[in-house]
Amino acid sequence: MEKILDIISQAPLFNGLSQEQLNQIRQIAIDKFYDKGQTIFLESDDCNGFYIVVAGKVKIYKVSFEGKEHILHIYGPGNPFGEVPVFSGQKFPANAETLFKSRLLFIPRQAFVDLISEHPSLALNMLAILSMRLRQFTVQVENLSLKEVPARLASYLTYLADEQATGDYVSLTISKGQLASLLGTIPETLSRILAKMSKQDLIQVEGRNITLLNRNGLEELAQQGKLQ
Repeated sequence: MEKILDIISQAPLFNGLSQEQLNQIRQIAIDKFYDKGQTIFLESDDCNGFYIVVAGKVKIYKVSFEGKEHILHIYGPGNPFGEVPVFSGQKFPANAETLFKSRLLFIPRQAFVDLISEHPSLALNMLAILSMRLRQFTVQVENLSLKEVPARLASYLTYLADEQATGDYVSLTISKGQLASLLGTIPETLSRILAKMSKQDLIQVEGRNITLLNRNGLEELAQQGKLQ
């Protein structure tokens, strides 16, 4: 129980809530357990609530008419997802699937809306989360439409280093195929770019562990977009 309350309290959506309010969130939350590769919801399913990752990882993705999968986001512990259509009651705009065996909290839509009516601060937190997600989508659209793959990769690696707070060392928690999908490319192209970046002493790759040898060079590449 305490661990779940810790996850809830650390979720940005619930920042600033009192212990009593966190307990109320926990009371309406439903524990759900998923195996690796299990579908959580599909695009166009009715949105009857949203989720918070307790353990594991979840990918949010869409599938093109040609059947090609494109990963939009990957969420780990503490991250909410599926919250965009909560207030409108519309359908989910994308698909969600577990990347690993996962434990999630499901927050039923109506119970959450009722809770918001009692605690308006929740609505402000929700607006902050949705604004952040909109900014992330804007950056992602810019990267995919205006930047070449090397710039997208350089940007992702520096972002990951900051997120993991490991200095100039990052550990990929997803496969290279999933990373390629997230960056809007194919695994073969990603492998070539990683090899070229290694040759130019920008990074050092050892399996899923990557050392950023030249942080300034990577940041410049993220802006300029082309490898020499």
